[in-house]
Amino acid sequence: MENKIFTISNLAFSYGKHGVLQNLNLSVEEGKVTTLIGGNGCGKSTLFQLMTKNLTPEKGSIQYRNTEISQIRLKDYAKEIAIVHQYNTAPADLSVEKLVSYGRTPYHSFGKRNPEEDEEKIHWAMEITNTLKYKEKPVSELSGGQKQRVWIAMALAQGTKVLFLDEPTTYLDIRYQLQILKLIRRLNREFGMTIIMVLHDINQSIYYSDEIIAMKTGKVLAQGKPENIVTGQLLKMVYDIELPVHMVDGSPYVFAV
Repeated sequence: MENKIFTISNLAFSYGKHGVLQNLNLSVEEGKVTTLIGGNGCGKSTLFQLMTKNLTPEKGSIQYRNTEISQIRLKDYAKEIAIVHQYNTAPADLSVEKLVSYGRTPYHSFGKRNPEEDEEKIHWAMEITNTLKYKEKPVSELSGGQKQRVWIAMALAQGTKVLFLDEPTTYLDIRYQLQILKLIRRLNREFGMTIIMVLHDINQSIYYSDEIIAMKTGKVLAQGKPENIVTGQLLKMVYDIELPVHMVDGSPYVFAV
């Protein structure tokens, strides 16, 4: 039986007079990797921002575990939901370990903190992302792929079971892209994390996702397992282009050349 962690109903949002999302309905199942795909301007990034409380809906409902997220305090939400945005900046002299430690901020209030738990979570986050060896280095001295792993480590230090990632492989070479995607899969399979991410690469979305949500003009065109929904017809609807789709080892593969 499905265990829905997010339920979205009749969601709408506009930038000025430009309507981005229109009566959008979907749900996200717990314990899976769910990826949002679609062309530029389709609304996937706006949906991401709404689900992470960076934007407020004009109308409709976003429920997390049957509670409206508007009713959840931001600090409490940060104990449930970790987020890695597409664009991140840090002071040039900030060390990796210090940046990762900021992930523990939601648990610090009125001078109260648990140093042992903080240290344990920070160490684990750097270990699992293979950034422990950089802990004393300034973040500014790292490569793009190394920085991305550090930002993920900071999110993991929050100790949540849900992780949002907005285009985590953008601007990375193929080696770092695969490192990040394999890390995401490991977090899901070994640690039971629910992952919700935005990706542009169709084949990476197919290979590393349990569910795909395909969007266009602020609406969901299809949602389901990649092997069940990814067809040439769907991709034509989503991207307005003919893309051959073939089955390879039981999974769709898109020839985007």
